[in-house]
Amino acid sequence: MTYETIRVEADGPLTTITLNRPDRLNAMPPQMADEITQVFYDLGDARCVLITGEGKGFCSGADLSARSMDSKGGSHEALLHHYNPAINQLLRADVPVICAVNGPAAGVGCSLALAADFTIAGKSAYFLQAFVNIGLVPDGGSTWMLARAIGRARATRMMMLGEKIGAAQAEEWGLVYKCVDDELLMDEARAMADKLANGPTVSYRNIKRNIMTALDGGVNDVLLAEAEAQRIAGASDDAKEGGTAFLEKRKAAFTGK
Repeated sequence: MTYETIRVEADGPLTTITLNRPDRLNAMPPQMADEITQVFYDLGDARCVLITGEGKGFCSGADLSARSMDSKGGSHEALLHHYNPAINQLLRADVPVICAVNGPAAGVGCSLALAADFTIAGKSAYFLQAFVNIGLVPDGGSTWMLARAIGRARATRMMMLGEKIGAAQAEEWGLVYKCVDDELLMDEARAMADKLANGPTVSYRNIKRNIMTALDGGVNDVLLAEAEAQRIAGASDDAKEGGTAFLEKRKAAFTGK
């Protein structure tokens, strides 16, 4: 498939998505959200997805000049039919997702970054929910993600005061996995991506699902989900290989099956 707002590169078990509107700091029109969603539908044999931005920014938010935003109720419709499905793809993907944040991650760009399983940020990056400055409210799942990641007080601070949170502070708060020097960002992200792309994919898939269950459900829900996930993972080829490798005192060679 041909994409107009992103670049997609498949390298064995790793698929890399690069947001590709650098002249607008990768502001996201509905088309970009749709293209991101489509990549996840077309992953094929990919076992990890890495997302980053071209140029000096990760994503400066929704493109408010996009045609679908012009009409009354346009933002509401765009969220329901374009942006929310893209965020859901990251949260519920069957493979690990990494975001390498190389500059501003604002609005829905912040949501995109935080929906990943691992968010690695360059030191010059920052995270921003500035909707309040124009009389709007955070969207793209950011209210859910922020409240769970950093707690009510800090989430309220970000959303009601519209403060920029730098990468180092984001790491201190537990908002992101890691803050690294800008020049090391892609090396760190690719090393993590290679590790995950060659790991036990069935295990990763079920860990992700159980975490989502834990965030929304009670302990009994989690206990049942874990038991079912253990049944599925235990029957996988990777579990057999992992057990054999442990007994033979060697590194496991996982195939993702």
